[in-house]
Amino acid sequence: MHVEKHFQLTDLGELQNIIAQNSFGLLVTADLSATHLPFVCELDENGKLWLYAHMAKANSHWKTIDNTRALVVFNGPHAYISPSWYDKKPAVPTWNYVAVHCYGDVHLLDEGETAIRMHQLVSHYEPSLLKDEVTMPEAFQHRLRQAVIGFKLEVNDVLGKEKLGQHRSHEDQVGVLSGLTNSTDPMANLLAEYMQARNLGNGEA
Repeated sequence: MHVEKHFQLTDLGELQNIIAQNSFGLLVTADLSATHLPFVCELDENGKLWLYAHMAKANSHWKTIDNTRALVVFNGPHAYISPSWYDKKPAVPTWNYVAVHCYGDVHLLDEGETAIRMHQLVSHYEPSLLKDEVTMPEAFQHRLRQAVIGFKLEVNDVLGKEKLGQHRSHEDQVGVLSGLTNSTDPMANLLAEYMQARNLGNGEA
Protein backbone atom coordinates (compact mmCIF):
# COMPACT_ATOMS: atom_id res chain seq x y z
CA MET A 1 0.00 0.00 0.00
CA HIS A 2 1.33 3.40 -0.97
CA VAL A 3 1.20 5.69 2.06
CA GLU A 4 2.09 9.38 1.83
CA LYS A 5 3.60 10.78 5.03
CA HIS A 6 0.66 13.10 5.73
CA PHE A 7 -1.74 10.14 5.55
CA GLN A 8 0.36 7.66 7.55
CA LEU A 9 -0.74 6.09 10.84
CA THR A 10 2.00 4.70 13.07
CA ASP A 11 0.57 4.52 16.61
CA LEU A 12 -0.04 0.83 17.40
CA GLY A 13 -2.89 1.66 19.77
CA GLU A 14 -4.69 3.58 17.04
CA LEU A 15 -4.03 0.81 14.52
CA GLN A 16 -5.38 -1.79 16.94
CA ASN A 17 -8.50 0.30 17.48
CA ILE A 18 -9.15 0.59 13.72
CA ILE A 19 -8.75 -3.18 13.35
CA ALA A 20 -11.10 -3.82 16.29
CA GLN A 21 -13.76 -1.57 14.77
CA ASN A 22 -13.33 -3.04 11.28
CA SER A 23 -12.36 -6.58 12.17
CA PHE A 24 -13.69 -8.39 9.09
CA GLY A 25 -10.39 -8.69 7.24
CA LEU A 26 -9.02 -10.27 4.08
CA LEU A 27 -6.25 -12.87 4.47
CA VAL A 28 -4.03 -13.05 1.37
CA THR A 29 -1.15 -15.51 0.92
CA ALA A 30 1.70 -15.76 -1.59
CA ASP A 31 -0.24 -18.08 -3.90
CA LEU A 32 -2.90 -15.33 -4.19
CA SER A 33 -5.43 -17.36 -2.23
CA ALA A 34 -7.70 -15.06 -0.22
CA THR A 35 -10.21 -15.64 2.56
CA HIS A 36 -12.51 -13.12 4.26
CA LEU A 37 -12.55 -13.64 8.04
CA PRO A 38 -13.34 -11.90 11.33
CA PHE A 39 -10.18 -11.31 13.37
CA VAL A 40 -9.32 -10.63 16.99
CA CYS A 41 -6.39 -8.24 17.44
CA GLU A 42 -4.16 -8.15 20.53
CA LEU A 43 -1.24 -5.95 21.54
CA ASP A 44 1.06 -7.97 23.83
CA GLU A 45 3.24 -6.76 26.70
CA ASN A 46 6.17 -6.31 24.30
CA GLY A 47 4.20 -4.00 22.02
CA LYS A 48 3.69 -6.58 19.28
CA LEU A 49 0.44 -6.98 17.38
CA TRP A 50 -1.12 -10.44 17.00
CA LEU A 51 -4.11 -11.40 14.87
CA TYR A 52 -6.27 -14.46 15.60
CA ALA A 53 -8.90 -16.07 13.40
CA HIS A 54 -10.31 -19.39 12.26
CA MET A 55 -11.67 -20.83 9.04
CA ALA A 56 -13.61 -23.89 7.96
CA LYS A 57 -11.56 -27.02 7.36
CA ALA A 58 -13.60 -27.36 4.16
CA ASN A 59 -11.67 -24.29 2.95
CA SER A 60 -8.41 -25.74 1.60
CA HIS A 61 -6.65 -22.41 2.17
CA TRP A 62 -5.71 -23.46 5.71
CA LYS A 63 -3.59 -26.34 4.39
CA THR A 64 -1.05 -23.94 2.86
CA ILE A 65 -0.76 -21.15 5.45
CA ASP A 66 1.21 -22.69 8.33
CA ASN A 67 4.65 -21.08 8.75
CA THR A 68 4.14 -18.80 5.75
CA ARG A 69 4.10 -15.02 5.39
CA ALA A 70 0.74 -13.44 4.73
CA LEU A 71 -1.10 -10.13 4.43
CA VAL A 72 -4.32 -9.22 6.20
CA VAL A 73 -6.21 -6.16 4.92
CA PHE A 74 -8.68 -4.22 7.06
CA ASN A 75 -10.88 -1.57 5.46
CA GLY A 76 -12.30 1.25 7.52
CA PRO A 77 -14.91 3.78 6.40
CA HIS A 78 -14.52 5.06 2.84
CA ALA A 79 -16.51 7.20 0.42
CA TYR A 80 -16.55 9.16 -2.82
CA ILE A 81 -15.51 12.82 -2.46
CA SER A 82 -17.13 15.28 -4.86
CA PRO A 83 -15.00 18.22 -6.07
CA SER A 84 -18.12 20.37 -5.69
CA TRP A 85 -17.66 20.12 -1.91
CA TYR A 86 -14.33 21.97 -2.01
CA ASP A 87 -14.00 25.68 -1.43
CA LYS A 88 -10.95 25.83 -3.71
CA LYS A 89 -11.47 25.07 -7.40
CA PRO A 90 -10.66 23.70 -9.95
CA ALA A 91 -10.71 20.25 -8.36
CA VAL A 92 -11.33 16.63 -9.28
CA PRO A 93 -13.21 13.73 -7.62
CA THR A 94 -11.33 11.44 -5.24
CA TRP A 95 -11.97 8.66 -2.73
CA ASN A 96 -11.16 9.06 0.96
CA TYR A 97 -10.63 6.01 3.13
CA VAL A 98 -9.05 4.36 6.14
CA ALA A 99 -7.11 1.09 5.77
CA VAL A 100 -4.64 -1.07 7.68
CA HIS A 101 -2.36 -3.70 6.12
CA CYS A 102 -0.78 -6.26 8.46
CA TYR A 103 2.08 -8.48 7.30
CA GLY A 104 3.43 -11.40 9.27
CA ASP A 105 4.01 -15.08 9.81
CA VAL A 106 1.06 -17.46 10.18
CA HIS A 107 0.97 -20.37 12.64
CA LEU A 108 -1.87 -22.85 13.08
CA LEU A 109 -3.43 -23.25 16.53
CA ASP A 110 -4.26 -26.47 18.30
CA GLU A 111 -7.83 -27.29 19.29
CA GLY A 112 -7.56 -25.79 22.77
CA GLU A 113 -6.13 -22.49 21.51
CA THR A 114 -8.73 -22.37 18.74
CA ALA A 115 -11.52 -22.74 21.31
CA ILE A 116 -10.10 -19.85 23.37
CA ARG A 117 -9.92 -17.56 20.35
CA MET A 118 -13.43 -18.47 19.18
CA HIS A 119 -14.65 -17.66 22.69
CA GLN A 120 -12.91 -14.27 22.39
CA LEU A 121 -14.61 -13.58 19.09
CA VAL A 122 -18.08 -14.30 20.44
CA SER A 123 -17.29 -12.26 23.55
CA HIS A 124 -16.41 -9.29 21.33
CA TYR A 125 -19.61 -9.36 19.28
CA GLU A 126 -22.30 -10.91 21.51
CA PRO A 127 -21.06 -11.84 24.99
CA SER A 128 -24.53 -12.86 26.17
CA LEU A 129 -24.33 -15.89 23.86
CA LEU A 130 -21.59 -17.38 26.02
CA LYS A 131 -24.18 -18.06 28.75
CA ASP A 132 -26.99 -19.05 26.38
CA GLU A 133 -27.14 -22.85 26.69
CA VAL A 134 -30.24 -22.99 24.49
CA THR A 135 -28.75 -21.24 21.47
CA MET A 136 -25.16 -22.40 21.93
CA PRO A 137 -24.94 -25.51 24.15
CA GLU A 138 -21.38 -26.63 24.87
CA ALA A 139 -21.79 -30.01 23.17
CA PHE A 140 -22.98 -28.28 20.00
CA GLN A 141 -20.01 -25.86 20.10
CA HIS A 142 -17.61 -28.75 20.58
CA ARG A 143 -18.95 -30.53 17.48
CA LEU A 144 -18.65 -27.42 15.34
CA ARG A 145 -15.09 -26.78 16.52
CA GLN A 146 -14.07 -30.07 14.90
CA ALA A 147 -14.89 -28.48 11.54
CA VAL A 148 -12.66 -25.40 11.89
CA ILE A 149 -8.97 -24.63 12.20
CA GLY A 150 -7.59 -21.65 14.10
CA PHE A 151 -4.47 -19.67 13.36
CA LYS A 152 -2.52 -16.65 14.54
CA LEU A 153 -0.51 -14.09 12.63
CA GLU A 154 2.51 -12.48 14.27
CA VAL A 155 2.48 -8.98 12.80
CA ASN A 156 6.02 -7.85 11.99
CA ASP A 157 5.11 -5.05 9.60
CA VAL A 158 2.01 -2.87 9.57
CA LEU A 159 0.92 0.02 7.36
CA GLY A 160 -1.90 2.32 8.36
CA LYS A 161 -3.43 4.98 6.14
CA GLU A 162 -6.00 7.70 6.78
CA LYS A 163 -6.73 9.57 3.55
CA LEU A 164 -9.06 12.23 4.90
CA GLY A 165 -7.97 15.39 3.10
CA GLN A 166 -5.62 16.42 5.91
CA HIS A 167 -3.49 18.29 3.37
CA ARG A 168 -6.37 20.46 2.21
CA SER A 169 -7.51 23.78 3.69
CA HIS A 170 -9.88 23.95 6.63
CA GLU A 171 -12.53 25.37 4.29
CA ASP A 172 -12.21 22.35 2.01
CA GLN A 173 -12.41 19.98 4.99
CA VAL A 174 -15.58 21.70 6.21
CA GLY A 175 -17.11 21.26 2.77
CA VAL A 176 -16.19 17.58 2.62
CA LEU A 177 -17.55 16.93 6.11
CA SER A 178 -20.82 18.64 5.18
CA GLY A 179 -21.09 16.64 1.96
CA LEU A 180 -20.46 13.34 3.70
CA THR A 181 -22.84 14.14 6.56
CA ASN A 182 -25.67 15.00 4.16
CA SER A 183 -25.07 11.97 1.94
CA THR A 184 -27.65 9.16 1.78
CA ASP A 185 -24.77 6.64 1.70
CA PRO A 186 -24.35 5.08 5.19
CA MET A 187 -20.61 4.55 4.57
CA ALA A 188 -20.21 8.25 3.78
CA ASN A 189 -21.91 9.05 7.08
CA LEU A 190 -19.46 6.74 8.89
CA LEU A 191 -16.55 8.51 7.21
CA ALA A 192 -18.00 11.83 8.37
CA GLU A 193 -18.11 10.54 11.95
CA TYR A 194 -14.52 9.38 11.63
CA MET A 195 -13.44 12.82 10.34
CA GLN A 196 -15.20 14.49 13.26
CA ALA A 197 -13.42 12.19 15.71
CA ARG A 198 -10.16 13.29 14.06
CA ASN A 199 -11.24 16.93 14.36
CA LEU A 200 -11.19 17.44 10.60
CA GLY A 201 -13.79 19.82 9.19
CA ASN A 202 -15.27 20.69 12.58
CA GLY A 203 -16.35 24.27 13.14
CA GLU A 204 -17.05 27.07 10.71
CA ALA A 205 -14.86 27.70 7.67
